[in-house]
Amino acid sequence: MPFKSQKKDAADALTLEWNLHVKNYKLTLDKNRCVGCEICTFACPKEAIKTEKQPKIQGEKAKKAKVDIDLAKCNFCGVCDVICPYGAIKVTLNNNHDLAILSKDSFPTLIRDIKVDTRQCEKECVECENACPLALIKISKTGFDGKPVENVGALSPTMKRRIQVNLNIDKDHCPTCRACELKCSPGAIKVKKAFEGTIKINQEKCPEGCTDCLDVCPITGTLTLGEDKKVHVNEATCTYCGACKNVCPVPEALTLKRTKVHHTPIHSGTWNKTLERVTSPAAAAKEYRTVAGENRRNVVAKRFVLEETVK
Repeated sequence: MPFKSQKKDAADALTLEWNLHVKNYKLTLDKNRCVGCEICTFACPKEAIKTEKQPKIQGEKAKKAKVDIDLAKCNFCGVCDVICPYGAIKVTLNNNHDLAILSKDSFPTLIRDIKVDTRQCEKECVECENACPLALIKISKTGFDGKPVENVGALSPTMKRRIQVNLNIDKDHCPTCRACELKCSPGAIKVKKAFEGTIKINQEKCPEGCTDCLDVCPITGTLTLGEDKKVHVNEATCTYCGACKNVCPVPEALTLKRTKVHHTPIHSGTWNKTLERVTSPAAAAKEYRTVAGENRRNVVAKRFVLEETVK
């Protein structure tokens, strides 16, 4: 048991702490980065995390669901830290971001597969920076002398060709929505989503004129209100986080399923259980079969190499 524990709920952050004689465990939820999604609630093995729908004030936009963490249940394992697509949760031990579940290979890390080829970038273009709904992309440009260039448009065509485009993406907080890729020059940015899934709107049950899900969706343009006063989905940029589902006033109007999580290789019962909760038992079973097939192929390949070596 902790020597001392405390919980602080401030405007910008929710902080939980365990203070032992020689160890200090700390969990910080950044409320500015948290979108009120449901992934951490499903992933938490102790069921310590809950989301609560906020009351809507007439005439105002809907508010994202409030995320709360029960200090009595939380054991600072770090699962929520690893699984959060927005990087909103951080767990530390003695101020070090060194998670035991990762060092002991009991949990994978999300794969945020983002590839950038600035050779394909237009010299004056800043579309990807403007397109990022979370302001996670910063573009800078330097000349042949390595000095920053502010006004590319004022340069001659010859000088423009010598400009180096530098594109910095905050991958730790990127939910891989692909908004930048879809807006950018072909081939400049390639993004593979960390979560795959499906989202559907039941138009018959979707309340006419309701924009609650649009109000809280962190990815601009994923949900839109059509001329029919109904919500429509652009799955190309959906991260399948479930923030919309948490505020929908008619549960049957919006269905969201996560079918796959892209992660580093792992063989762990802890991860298997988490995967079942975050996706579904069927989706998890599909991954188990895929992994088992890969293992069998590896065994056969090694046996073949051994037999050839003996010959």
